[in-house]
Order: sequence, then structure tokens, then C-alpha cells
Amino acid sequence: MNFIKQVLAVIVGFLLFTIIGIIILLVTLSSGKEDSSVVLKGSSVLKITLDNQIIERESDKLFAGIFDPRGSSKIGLLQVKKAIKEAAANDKIKGIVLEMKFASAGIASWKELRDELVAFKKTGKFIYAYGEVYAEAAYYLASVADEIYLPESGMLEFNGIGVNTLYFKNLLSKVGVKTEIFRVGKFKSAIEPLINDHMSNEDREQIKLYINSLYSVMLEDIAASRKIPVETLKNISDSMLVRNAKDAKAFGLITHVAYYDSMLASVRTRLKLDADQEISFVSYKKLEKLAPEKKPATDKPHIAVLFANGEIQSGKGDGETIGSESLCEELRKLREDKNVKAIVLRVNSPGGSALASDVIWREIVLTRQVKPVIASMGEVAASGGYYIAMACDTIVASQATITGSIGVFGLLMNTEELLNDKLGISTDREKTGLYSDIGSLTRPVTDAERMIIQNEVNSIYETFIRKAAEGRHTTAEEIETHASGRVWAGKDALGIHLVDVFGGMDKAIEIAAKAAAVSADDITYYPEQKNQEWIEFFNSVTGEEEAQMKTFGNFYTHFKTLQSLPKYQGVQARIPYFMEIK
Repeated sequence: MNFIKQVLAVIVGFLLFTIIGIIILLVTLSSGKEDSSVVLKGSSVLKITLDNQIIERESDKLFAGIFDPRGSSKIGLLQVKKAIKEAAANDKIKGIVLEMKFASAGIASWKELRDELVAFKKTGKFIYAYGEVYAEAAYYLASVADEIYLPESGMLEFNGIGVNTLYFKNLLSKVGVKTEIFRVGKFKSAIEPLINDHMSNEDREQIKLYINSLYSVMLEDIAASRKIPVETLKNISDSMLVRNAKDAKAFGLITHVAYYDSMLASVRTRLKLDADQEISFVSYKKLEKLAPEKKPATDKPHIAVLFANGEIQSGKGDGETIGSESLCEELRKLREDKNVKAIVLRVNSPGGSALASDVIWREIVLTRQVKPVIASMGEVAASGGYYIAMACDTIVASQATITGSIGVFGLLMNTEELLNDKLGISTDREKTGLYSDIGSLTRPVTDAERMIIQNEVNSIYETFIRKAAEGRHTTAEEIETHASGRVWAGKDALGIHLVDVFGGMDKAIEIAAKAAAVSADDITYYPEQKNQEWIEFFNSVTGEEEAQMKTFGNFYTHFKTLQSLPKYQGVQARIPYFMEIK
């Protein structure tokens, strides 16, 4: 007994020591954070290093840089834009240096960031860009710069964009899994990777249209910045005429075939510094702290920006998914808050559960009866993502947003062969009624069951069409013309009235402010990120996501698709791909 008591005492002591240590660490970091201040010199330069995934927003990470030597890994679009705005207004900031590495994001995020830089240039301040390898998206952003540097041995990719889809039909067949598909919409291709071994004609048609639309957005922006006709750029891209740094310079895509030190020398000249003087660089994280805090007092009229990011599912959700229960709770809270005069719903979602999407739709409808609700579409707001956006008063989308995909599907998998023939596992059953085990994974679907499920999928699709028509103030027949699961680029979605206005989050806030007669500067962001901060801390310690990305490389997105298959329960409204260019 004494031995047990001693062991327990040691364990309790260790736990107390650990808890007290964490508390001391938190207090120290918090106090250090409060005491730290950003002091700018007279001629400072904002340096934006783009070397990781760009997400909607970052949380305040107390542990960044302690367990992760690179600091916080992901780059917040909200924070970078805020820093650029501050750089434009601050007289001590003379320009921006873009350090282009291997960042990744959807085209709409690149465009929103690029548009912010275009606005910055109107102040007369400079933008320089340097990269050793410019991927297509990196160059799209860098093309806004006054001077663009690429080393002699560097690379610049300028050959267009494409979609590459993996198909798992043969894999499932080899392991003894048969799929049963129920869908509405000939363009609803979310399920095709499981039932086909190639791209269907309908999917090829819609992909060809929207990637060409997205690329035209990029070419038009590049043409405006580099003063090169779109037709010329298209010819350079189609023929892949740029294959090295000298080609890039010859065709006017860059301004200097030179190294980093040459770019720094040019910045010094611009700032009128001596050759040995150090440039006062400031990071976007530090400069963003100088920007006026836009979170007003709770008793002041303001706009609430509510982020809805990830796949849609029932329940609470997490940092990577939209939980209908959690999002509805936030909507109710904002609806009942008399000081919240309007809501901007920032949607970044490929869809998910049709049921969860419909539950969220209802909460938005109730909210817009009380105050304006404006949808701001990010990189993708399709299928279930469109379902929740269509309930809003106004839909604001980027020309490069992926949207539409008004369609639904259901999926059942029969693992009988896998269990019996491959694994040697047999199954048996008994039931009280004919349909008691409908949806079983261990037997084929009967014709009667197939009819029941397909009728349910048809009914949900009709509901989707009807509610889309109500939200867009048109007829079901008109919506049907552009539905059938078809995916659209934002550029084309405006002409068919699936969206209302082109623009990013700032445009949506502007519309919300006008509708509610409040200042566009008074904003709060939801949901609060207290829990997410701890999630990201433990993720940084375990490194699970980064390990997966390193292991699977270019196939990481396909791995995530397979990993998410267990979530394909019930009728789904989702698209299969989350397109990004690097």
C-alpha cells in the first residue's frame, strides 16, 4: 500500500508540475505578446514571404515558433490583406517585397490577394517580386509587381492550368467492393471517380469550360499589369515559349534576370540608401498588429463576418469542417444580438451532407428575415456550399470562384466479396421487415430498395432546385437550365444569375454596411478561435498533416478524398475536387 501511495504521489506531483508549467508558459507568452510593440523606421518595407498554404484566417498562436521552428505554418489571407492595407496608409512603409516560394491556394484567393496589391500600387509605392521558381499561381501574383526578379538558373511556369483526376473503379473492383450510385444531374461528377476509369463526356465539358474561364481571368489580370495583350500571353502559354529566365525576360514576363542581392540593391536605390545600409523589412504579421483593431465594443452597432469553411456535415464540426449544429448556433446568436446589424457569410466549401446543408439554409432564411445576410464566396462555394449561400440576400463571388454544382447523389458500397472472398469473413442476417437492413454494406441492393433510394435522391434534388429558385427570385425551370450538377466559374455564374456581384470579402462587407447603415470598419469575426488555437498547437506538435503532405506529395488531395469516404453517409451535395494551382 505504501508503494502504491508513493507511485500515486509521484504521478499527482508530475501532473501538478506540468499544469503549473503550462500556466507559467502561457502567462509569460501572453505578457510578452502584450509588451512587444512594432516600431517602424522612416523608410521601411513590408516583406511578404509566401511559402505555405494560404487559408482564410489565422488564429492567435501563442506557441508559434516554439515547437514549429518555421513559426506558424499557414498564411492567413485576412491577415495579409490587413497588413497590405496598413502598408498603403502608413507613411513609413515605402513599398512591398514579395518573396515567392511554394505557397498554395485556390485561384480566387490568389486573385483576392492580388487585387489588394493592385489597390496598394495606386498609392504610388513600389512592389518588387523575387522568386527562384515561379509556379503558375506565384507568377500570377508576382505579375502585379513593378520589378520582377528571377535568377539565371531559375524557372517560370507559364503553360496553362489543368485538372487531373484519379479514378478508383478498378481498385475497388480488385479489393472486392461494388458501388451503388444514386444521383440526379448528368454533370454531377462527384461520384465518378468511384464508378468510372476515365472522365465522362459531361465532366470533360464542364471542366474545359470552367478552367478556361479561370485562366482567362488570370491572363486578363496579367495583361493589364505587364502591358501585354491577352492574345500574346495566350500564344506564349499554349506554345510554352517561356522555358527559362531569359525567355521570360525576352517576352516581358519579368523585368530582371538577376539574383536576390540585385533585387536588394534595387530596393536600396529606391529607398536612397547606401550600398552597405540594411533595409528595414517588416513582416506582415508584425505590420498587421499596427492596423486599427476592427473589433468594436459589443454594445456598438457592427457587422459580423461568419466563416463557413470546409465540408458540410451534421453535428459540431471541427477546424476543417462545417458542422450544421455549430454554424446554426452561431447564426442564432448573431440573429439575436441587437448590435449585429448585418452578417457576411464567408463560404469556402465544396459541399457535403444534403441534410446538414438544408438545416443551415433554414437558419439563414430565419436570420435574413431579421437583418441583411450577404454571402461572400471564397475559392469554392459549390453544391452544399452553394445551397447555404443561395439563402442569402446577395451573393458576392470572385470571378475565379468555383460554384454551382446544383445536384445531389447517394452512395452505397457492397463489401460482401471483400469480406467473404478476400478476408474470409462471412455474414448472416435476420430482420423484422423487408427493408429493415436497407443500406447494408454486406449484400447487394435490391431493385425495390434501389427505387426507394433513387426517389429520395430525386426529391432532395427537387427541393434544392425549388429553394434555389426562391433565393434567386426566378423559376425552377430557369435554375434547372444551369443545374444538373454543373460546376461554374464565378466569371460565368454572374451571367446566369447564380451570383450577383463580383468581388471579395471587402465588397461583401461594403454591401452589408450599406444595407444596415453602419460603418464598414466596424467588424467582428466569428466563430471565435479559442479552441482552434489549441487544435493547431497540438497539430504542430504531432505534425500529422505535414507528414501526410510530405508522404503523398502531389497525391495528397486524392488521399484526402479517399480518407473522407466514410463521411459520404446519406444523400450528398458536394463536388469531388478542390482545384488549386501552385
